Amino acid sequence: MLEDLKANNAAWSKGKTEVDPAFFKRLENQQSPEYLWIGCSDSRVPANEIVGLDPGEMFVHRNVANLAPPQDANYLSVLQFAVDVLKVKHVMVVGHYGCGGVAAAIDGKRRGLVDHWLHPIREVHAEHRHELDAMPGEKEKLNRLCELNVIRQVRNVAADVFVQDAWARGQPLAVHGWVYSLANGLVNDLNVGISCLDDYETVAGRPV
Repeated sequence: MLEDLKANNAAWSKGKTEVDPAFFKRLENQQSPEYLWIGCSDSRVPANEIVGLDPGEMFVHRNVANLAPPQDANYLSVLQFAVDVLKVKHVMVVGHYGCGGVAAAIDGKRRGLVDHWLHPIREVHAEHRHELDAMPGEKEKLNRLCELNVIRQVRNVAADVFVQDAWARGQPLAVHGWVYSLANGLVNDLNVGISCLDDYETVAGRPV
């Protein structure tokens, strides 16, 4: 089974070692990424490939609709390891336009457990209903909701004790919010970065 995938893997490994014979030896000996990517599980959004990084250069956590909920032990374990052990310098929360999870959060259909997972997006939608209802079309509304969701998750990351403690001890760390476009392969920086306690305190009281 999956012979094509195994053949692809063998070709990829061979290609890497032909270009750089020591590539896998370096990976085997250490992992020292400067970036943590918190993104969507969507198969059209390959984290490393989008930003042109090799394995070992970015720590990655993915889930449906790129959420960073403070109740999720999986996400929190990744965040703590990235901040406290790997000492990453940048955390990027990366959503994408056309996100099926964002659309599913507000379309009124019931899908089971994922409805609970997507509840934070429904909260963001409710808080911004006036702005979203004024959008000219459904696509524009969903794209804006993707952006608002990323902004909320950036604040969730910045509010976490692991991040706050890192800032308190002077560790360089910045949290960024991006949205990737499936239409052209480019990321849109929402310019909502938070890089210190003062930044966080400045934005904490603002509405998203």
